[in-house]
Amino acid sequence: MKKPLYFQPFYFLFWVLFFIVSRAAFLLYHLDNTAQLSSSDIAGTFWHGSKLDLSFASYLSAIPFIVAFVGLLWKKLPAAAIIRWYTFVLLGILSVILAADLELYTHWGFRMDATPLQYLNTPAEMAASAGSAPILLLAFVALALTGVFIVVYRLYFDLKTFKQTRVTWLTAFVALFMVALLILPMRGGVQQIPINQSIAYFSDRPFTNHASLNLPWNMMHSMLKYGETSENPYLYLPADSAELKVKQLYAAAAPDSMQQQVVKPGKPNVVFIILESYTAKLVEHLGGEKGITSNLDRLAKEGITFTNFYASGDRSQKGMVSILSGYPVQPATSIVKVPKKSEKLPQLSRTFEQQNYSTSFYYGGELEFANLKSYFVNGGYDKLIDKYAFPEESYNSKWGAHDHVLFDRVLQDLNAEKQPFFSTVYTLSSHEPFEIPIKPKFTGDDVPNKFRNSVYYTDWALGRFIDAAKKQPWWQNTLVVIVADHGHPLPAEDPNHVPSKFHIPFVLTGGAVSQHGLRIEALGSQTDIAATLLAQLNMPHQEYNWSRNLLTPTTQPFAFYAFQDGFGYLTPNGEVTFDNTSKKVITRDKAVTDEQLEAGKAYLQYSFTDFLEK
Repeated sequence: MKKPLYFQPFYFLFWVLFFIVSRAAFLLYHLDNTAQLSSSDIAGTFWHGSKLDLSFASYLSAIPFIVAFVGLLWKKLPAAAIIRWYTFVLLGILSVILAADLELYTHWGFRMDATPLQYLNTPAEMAASAGSAPILLLAFVALALTGVFIVVYRLYFDLKTFKQTRVTWLTAFVALFMVALLILPMRGGVQQIPINQSIAYFSDRPFTNHASLNLPWNMMHSMLKYGETSENPYLYLPADSAELKVKQLYAAAAPDSMQQQVVKPGKPNVVFIILESYTAKLVEHLGGEKGITSNLDRLAKEGITFTNFYASGDRSQKGMVSILSGYPVQPATSIVKVPKKSEKLPQLSRTFEQQNYSTSFYYGGELEFANLKSYFVNGGYDKLIDKYAFPEESYNSKWGAHDHVLFDRVLQDLNAEKQPFFSTVYTLSSHEPFEIPIKPKFTGDDVPNKFRNSVYYTDWALGRFIDAAKKQPWWQNTLVVIVADHGHPLPAEDPNHVPSKFHIPFVLTGGAVSQHGLRIEALGSQTDIAATLLAQLNMPHQEYNWSRNLLTPTTQPFAFYAFQDGFGYLTPNGEVTFDNTSKKVITRDKAVTDEQLEAGKAYLQYSFTDFLEK
């Protein structure tokens, strides 16, 4: 018999083994898809999915670990029987869910999540949907999984197979310590960002990433988020009226043939720089404070700057999707939290890849942040570089490698990159806690000055990178796109809803631009970058149907942004902001018409409907 203290780790491994076998069953059931994978991809589904396996095994083990600990102290407690029946019940439930998922994946193309909850009030439809499923086969799979693991548990993992010894303070402490230790695999380790689906994403094949997921973990995560995304809370207008108003906004733009051409003909390289938290309030050429972004101001004079440009949202993960997919923001959630939705979006990286560009993404932090890694993997980048590609001594205390280190790596790699290339670079040093590795320009330890110093440092790193890039042979055929991921309340502590919080820079520069010192005053937002950029390069952009070309005239200029939980809508008449919870206007300029307010409501309603239908 095994020592009693071995029970807890053995029990944990029992569930890990169950998930390994379950993943193998999924791969076998979908053998047509699995046959297209390499052996390393198949192995990768087990390796990359292991952290989610360990995480959910920890949740399942928590109660048995506690019962085992109490059983050590109170001998009359039937700990073995309690844990045994708890395990058998969970085995039955999980086996049924796993068997159902095998067939549902065939029809849905994504692993089971909270979606079935949408059909609980229509059981007849659920039954009809299951009519063509191989019920007997699935029932056999569920019974076999349950039966085999019940036998395995009774033979090797049951608490009764561990000999009982005299309890000491040491054994009690170790048993209690093992309970506490479960927190680590639950959250995926000691890293700053708790575990999410991104950890299992490693391939540009959706099936491979789906096979890597731990199904029960995926369901738990989805159900916890279910209330945020199960229905549209923004039903302000009849559905057809909302759709019509939005389509009229986009139909008002002139065709690309009428655009103002600002990029030289050809197939230039594209360096796409996304600046963390860069608010126009600190950018002098946009009316902001002086002396903070001198390099960005210089680059704007050397190229084209869009002076009335707004972030679509107020979080990095929201801005990233608007920038790279031209997709609107959801006020109280984000599409990147739901990989089955985000993988349906177009991405600039894929568009450029289709034009035979090599693609890369560089970030000094953890790509798993806010589930962004799954989004980037689905983007099909040839190369994803993150925090772990940089030495630890280059990190700040919280996020990762400082921006000048990041830019140095980008420059080094681009000099060896196959041309033409599309390279996305995402900075981080201007994020809280605003730590910088150079002497600060602004004195004082107050938060606004720390923020100013962090933006000043990133601007220094940006200027240093551009100056070095200008000396490279690829510079003259390179377009540099610079935009912020979102704005910031600082330095003036703007309220959450005001337009100044969302006003950000958008600059086109580099050796490939044909015009210099051009200021574009057209209203726009991050969703409009995709169409604007691709049209200048004479590339198709029809799939970016939420994106407008800002370099063509329009009869209905506008910018839309979302915050928690409301929206702002800007036209040449002025700005209006609206609170979705109270259903009331927050601010409204005198010239704003009722039609403008209705257009904002229609945009939110119709875009969220599109989000739900993804």
